[in-house]
Amino acid sequence: MKKVQEHHLREPIIPDLLMTPSDQGDGDLEMEYPAERGNWTGKLDFLLSCIGYCVGLGNVWRFPYRAYTNGGGAFLVPYFIMLAICGIPIFFMELSLGQFSSLGPLAVWKISPLFKGVGMGTILIVSLVAIYYNMIIAYVLFYLFASLTSNLPWEHCGNWWNTDLCLDHQVIKAGNAAIPFNITNTVSPSEEYWNRYVLHIQGSSGIGDPGRIRWNLCLCLLLSWVIVYLCILKGVKSSGKVVYFTATFPYFILIMLLIRGVTLEGAWIGIKFYLTPQFDHLLSSKVWIEAALQIFYSLGVGFGGLLTFASYNTFHQNIYRDTFIVTLGNAITSILAGFAIFSVLGYMSQELGIPVNQVAKAGPGLAFVVYPQAMTMLPLSPLWSFLFFFMLLTLGLDSQFAFMETIVTAVTDEFPYYLRPKKAFFSAIICIAMYLMGLILTTEGGMYWLVLLDDYSAGFGLMVVVITTCLVVTRIYGMKRFCRDIHMMLGFQPGLYFKACWMFLSPAMMMALLVYNIVKYQPSEYGSYRFPYWAEVLGILMGLFSCLMIPAGMVVAVLREEGTLWERIQQASRPAMDWGPSLEENRTGMYVATLAGSQSPKPLMVHMRKYGGITSYENTAIEVDREIEEEEESMM
Repeated sequence: MKKVQEHHLREPIIPDLLMTPSDQGDGDLEMEYPAERGNWTGKLDFLLSCIGYCVGLGNVWRFPYRAYTNGGGAFLVPYFIMLAICGIPIFFMELSLGQFSSLGPLAVWKISPLFKGVGMGTILIVSLVAIYYNMIIAYVLFYLFASLTSNLPWEHCGNWWNTDLCLDHQVIKAGNAAIPFNITNTVSPSEEYWNRYVLHIQGSSGIGDPGRIRWNLCLCLLLSWVIVYLCILKGVKSSGKVVYFTATFPYFILIMLLIRGVTLEGAWIGIKFYLTPQFDHLLSSKVWIEAALQIFYSLGVGFGGLLTFASYNTFHQNIYRDTFIVTLGNAITSILAGFAIFSVLGYMSQELGIPVNQVAKAGPGLAFVVYPQAMTMLPLSPLWSFLFFFMLLTLGLDSQFAFMETIVTAVTDEFPYYLRPKKAFFSAIICIAMYLMGLILTTEGGMYWLVLLDDYSAGFGLMVVVITTCLVVTRIYGMKRFCRDIHMMLGFQPGLYFKACWMFLSPAMMMALLVYNIVKYQPSEYGSYRFPYWAEVLGILMGLFSCLMIPAGMVVAVLREEGTLWERIQQASRPAMDWGPSLEENRTGMYVATLAGSQSPKPLMVHMRKYGGITSYENTAIEVDREIEEEEESMM
């Protein structure tokens, strides 16, 4: 009995004032807390997820084409300048917001509840993109399965889907040996395979006539959604492990394709065409805008994926370093992909006896027509075709994981008590709903709908979202406060470069992009098909609807406050009471004791008691507290 009493005497008695809710017994604190959000299970999970998210299909089928049409090697000058002005700063801002708050794209607007509509607009955009992006993955799966054969089905004419206009490349090559062949009114076997067999687009007269469902595409779409669901089943704990393969394996295939490409006869013709600098292009504003657009969409800023991934980081993760690794890695990958693509196109150009600019295309035309045709000219063509489409599959899946994780995280963070314990079930509901909405894309006229979604879902609406985010963080929330938050996390404040970009350069460039998109607006088209007026209106409304979420969110936020209209706007603009780091030990200065159930006036003291001693981050916290106290004294 005496020993037991001595043992109790030796135990430190923690005053109630310093006790966190976790220190107290279950009976002492009758408060319900939401289920744990979770974190990445390894240090590389976040970095690889970001790389996989940013390095996507656009690196393969958009960058090389944009480079050669905008000055070749000279395009790299505006590309890297725009990366420095727009890409890196906005990328770092999104990561900082997510990591600091540990919240998704909707709940993060506790930073200024008046602008919660920005988060709603983001989710709407991402949802529309996720629907059609998975259809592209379904096309890739279709070609992947079609490559599992001894002879590729798009290698020759003479199939039931071919027309009299179909012309084999062997015939063209034979014609070049004697008399030059006129290929003006002919179609390649790969183009007819894509349009007439895969899409069966001849069964539809236009976007208003979808035609029948293509059941093979329908099943491929189902398979792609099943793969996505299985990979996001346990949130970042499962997708964080999948990216170890899907984010790294494309590089192995890309290097294999690059080595194979540069060893082909005529490869130098394509590479020269791709990289020959035409510096006179730099005098055109179009080239600079194209460079900014490539950076904007390639890095995936504004879609909420970066913010979502960062929200699962530990509070002191070095996102400053990660920002430069991902953004520069993404740029280098785009350039590398250009070599792999244009070396093969150069070989193809020599084989067919036509200029490179006549075989080079961007977008799905490159992935599903030109490159598959080039594969038929190589020995072991099914192998190279399989590797190419497997690379596209892994590139596409990484981005799709991010889109789905963004949607699921955003909604579960809004309703943590109800949805976090049932996250797997909720993810299944989202996947099923999006599969059903995507069925229109599996019809004979589905490509028209896919083009409409691609052109309008993430156009000017996305730019409005990014501009608003930038302005709210720097002007409404305040640059000084935002930099102080980063100081709390990383132990240092962002330099003049980041501050100048956030305050002036990035928003100005985004505004220029927005104006350019509106002024240079062109109606959607697919090949020779021009979309009807009602389809254009539908597309514009699609983009406008995400913008209208912002004023709608403002109205709701103002109605929830009390007082005069101006007082309501002021109150709704301020950060919510519980805005700040999610863990109490990370909350210092103005963030002290604002968490539900918080008992401690200084989480720093709890942290010291818990971990023993003061770390560099606690030193930072003390400095921040001192700065705030000095600021308050000077104001008084």
